Amino acid sequence: MRLTDTGLHEDREEYTGRGYDLPAFDREQVRKSTLDSPEWIHFGAGNIFRAFQGNLMQRLLNAGAVDTGIIVCEGYDYEIIEKMYRPHDNLSILATLKADGTADKTVIGSIVESLILDRDCEQDFVRLSEIFRSPSLKMASFTITEKGYVVNDTNGDPLPAVTADLEAGPAGTHSYVGKIASLLHERYTHGASPIAFVSMDNCSHNGDKLKSAILTFAEGWEKRGRCEAGFLDYCTSSGKVSYPWSMIDKITPRPDAQIEAILSDDGVEGLEPVITSKKTYVAPFVNAEETEYLVIEDSFPNGRLPLDKVGVIYTERETVDKVEKMKVCTCLNPLHTALAIFGCLLGYKTIHDEMEDEDLKKLVYSLGYDEGMKTVVDPGVMKPAEFLDTVLTRRLPNPFMPDTPQRIACDTSQKLPIRFGETIKAYRSRDDLSTDDLKLIPLVLAAYLRYLRGTDDNGEKMELSPDPMLDELTALTPEEVLHRSEVFGTDLFADGLGDRILAIYEEIGSTPGSVRSILKKTVG
Repeated sequence: MRLTDTGLHEDREEYTGRGYDLPAFDREQVRKSTLDSPEWIHFGAGNIFRAFQGNLMQRLLNAGAVDTGIIVCEGYDYEIIEKMYRPHDNLSILATLKADGTADKTVIGSIVESLILDRDCEQDFVRLSEIFRSPSLKMASFTITEKGYVVNDTNGDPLPAVTADLEAGPAGTHSYVGKIASLLHERYTHGASPIAFVSMDNCSHNGDKLKSAILTFAEGWEKRGRCEAGFLDYCTSSGKVSYPWSMIDKITPRPDAQIEAILSDDGVEGLEPVITSKKTYVAPFVNAEETEYLVIEDSFPNGRLPLDKVGVIYTERETVDKVEKMKVCTCLNPLHTALAIFGCLLGYKTIHDEMEDEDLKKLVYSLGYDEGMKTVVDPGVMKPAEFLDTVLTRRLPNPFMPDTPQRIACDTSQKLPIRFGETIKAYRSRDDLSTDDLKLIPLVLAAYLRYLRGTDDNGEKMELSPDPMLDELTALTPEEVLHRSEVFGTDLFADGLGDRILAIYEEIGSTPGSVRSILKKTVG
């Protein structure tokens, strides 16, 4: 069974006989329609795109709700396109991993064109310019990670590549966002048709980050006289270019050998993963959890795709913000970080194994339901209790999800202000709540201090996950760490919370088994 257009045609009975869901539309006709009148281009060709956005469009195509597919463009690691997309005619296999240990297998055929965001690849860049000139284009979406929108250094000065692009103007851009801005300029100079620029990255107020990055170039070029007059007004007019906020939630670990073996046993050929020169791990298949959420601010000046027919929620910006805070501050991310810290200390290698540990299970249940839920503002479009229940009973315990506490522990210093600091501030701001009532958040933060020592609960040395502040924090005393308000999002010593965390840390100590002991004692 070959994962190509020819293979799907010739091996169709084998695929369906093995339980694969195949595209139920004329892929060649969809490709032609997309080339003629593109409606959606996506930047960022990674696993989340194939598992989520690609599958959304596939379902719309299968239902006959649209007649065009998605064009994908990769601007960071070109080998993903060259070594994975094009050899398989832009097809991929999605293995949806269910909590009962089964997997649904779908051949994703909605991605009909793949391009490289590189001026040295002239043919691709000419094609990108054609796409952005097209009045039919409704949306350019992005999963390029939060780092992809960074255009300034830590001092607030433009990065060298950005400075060069500002001087060169739209025709000479080489930075990632600079090239995106130049394509938007191309659209402006060829009719100024409206478009929505939709960040779907997992970061707070993602639309604002994308807008700020684009405006860096629009303002810089206009100031230097490098762009057509009026381009900045075009970029800032909501009736022309919008930058909606969104909240995305779907766990998509890197392709897993267990899934590769299942697909290989089915007879699918050429499944070997590729590790690119930039260390990206890609394969002709992606594996992802079943649960997914995408909430987007309803701001589409050129019309929106009917993604609401396949579960996407279009709503107001304020609602997107409430949903994001519900997820990031209470119902998912804090639980992940708690499991990451304790998982590393207690020697666990998978999140789902941690959920078999009664002490850790009690920890995240109480952290979510007892401490976090009191501060949640109901967004209206989904019920927080149901969201949390799905996380605790289906998502975290899923034995088919090969996610690790060590991966989730990456960049913990950057995550704590939102995942715990916001809840602490909410307790302080409410007359009916007090940080004196918190016992689990202080426990997690004390465990983080213990984690920074670099030894597990057996007293054995453990490797700490990458973190931009790791060297700085490990050189400080525990009390000095707690005084770093930028790490925790608030002054922990504004009330007695900081002292309580230090007391718990001292109780944990360095005696083997002390982490388990204080965990068991606290969760009861």
